[in-house]
Amino acid sequence: MKETLYTIPLMDAFNEEEECAFCVIERKLEQDALDYILGSGAAYMQVDIREVTDKIGFCQKHFKDMFHYGNALGNAIMLSSYYHRVNTQLAKRMESSPLAKKTKLFKKKADDEEEEAKLSISAWIRDREEECQICGHFKDTYIRYLDTFFYMLKEDENFYKRVMQSKGFCLHHYAQIADGIEKHLSGDFKAKTMKDINQLMKENMNRVEGDLNWFIEKFDYRNRDADWKNSRDALQRAMQKIGGGFPADTWYVSKK
Repeated sequence: MKETLYTIPLMDAFNEEEECAFCVIERKLEQDALDYILGSGAAYMQVDIREVTDKIGFCQKHFKDMFHYGNALGNAIMLSSYYHRVNTQLAKRMESSPLAKKTKLFKKKADDEEEEAKLSISAWIRDREEECQICGHFKDTYIRYLDTFFYMLKEDENFYKRVMQSKGFCLHHYAQIADGIEKHLSGDFKAKTMKDINQLMKENMNRVEGDLNWFIEKFDYRNRDADWKNSRDALQRAMQKIGGGFPADTWYVSKK
């Protein structure tokens, strides 16, 4: 199969022997996004990038990632204009809320006014919480990796075998794969792939559960001299299998 922009990183991700290759892909895309926005290229100083960050902002997770990345000045410059925009919009929302506009002639019950104002402002805040420049930056690329994954399953027998020899996936990405099998595959191949993926997941979920149980058993004084087997990192791997990501990862920081 011809190598492309997406096939090579996919193969590399599966060759890392992690609990979930798509967690590997996602981590790399997040790191690339942080490097792009806050790294030495100083994208945050570009007018078009700042217009997007001012409009969209960042989610809670990626604010933490940005803080620990290490570019304090870049963060502050970008946050300053974003903060001013949010503050201005918030003031306008407050001024236009039913509570601010109440008159004696059309006075409502206090409870009704408060609920309407609360819904108006809180809905605006919740909408903002759904948007993030870093999430959006890698989302489209990640979808292309997923599409390429199913294309490679169909077209490359060696890749199919490599996937079925992997450690499976976290539950988050397993759900995406199950949906993708329904969308991208058909007929007998669809049924075979779903069966093989399910078996792969069963085996590896059980494997990690066994490692976790032995990790606990090792704290019994009677097992203090017993071999750890594969359980030393069972805690973080079990967390990853259930929730995705890399719980034991240190913060990704600027390379400069």
